Amino acid sequence: MDTTPLRDAYRALLDAAATMADVAGTSPAPPAGEWNADQILAHVSIVNAATIAAAACVASGANTTYDNRTAHDTWTIERVIARAGSNAGLRERIRRQGDALCALGGPALSEAELDTPVPTLLLSHGEVLVDQPVQLRDILTGLAEVELPGHTKQLLALLPDRAGPKPATDLPAGGDESTNDGSAVGS
Repeated sequence: MDTTPLRDAYRALLDAAATMADVAGTSPAPPAGEWNADQILAHVSIVNAATIAAAACVASGANTTYDNRTAHDTWTIERVIARAGSNAGLRERIRRQGDALCALGGPALSEAELDTPVPTLLLSHGEVLVDQPVQLRDILTGLAEVELPGHTKQLLALLPDRAGPKPATDLPAGGDESTNDGSAVGS
């Protein structure tokens, strides 16, 4: 699996997060019901951890599942923020997680492993988006094509010069999606 798009998506997210950190204190509060930059990064970190766990289980020959509910839990998000220690800590965690996922999705996993169906449950705002087996490669592709770019846009929308009404294409706070054919993406 070519992980270049995944690596590029992580780079763009981290660049946006660094830009947000540079304007810290001048950024407006997020709209009601939306996450601030640290909460977005903590959510991404939790999604990454769940994806790493699923990929590692597949690599070990064990059964696994993929469930994003924890990545939406407010208490868990705040705990991840506290444990990371700072916005810089969250960014470094995501960078390292991205490196791990690119290594797992690339040379570390065989095509057969990437084709492994993983029972998947993805929710957004309490609504079920996906509740079916999804190939591990599609989970990784979803991170690269939808999840990470969506949260990159969400971060950039918090910038002072971009504050205001969000375009209809921007993600809600939970940022989970599915493709038009109903297959899962990386949330």
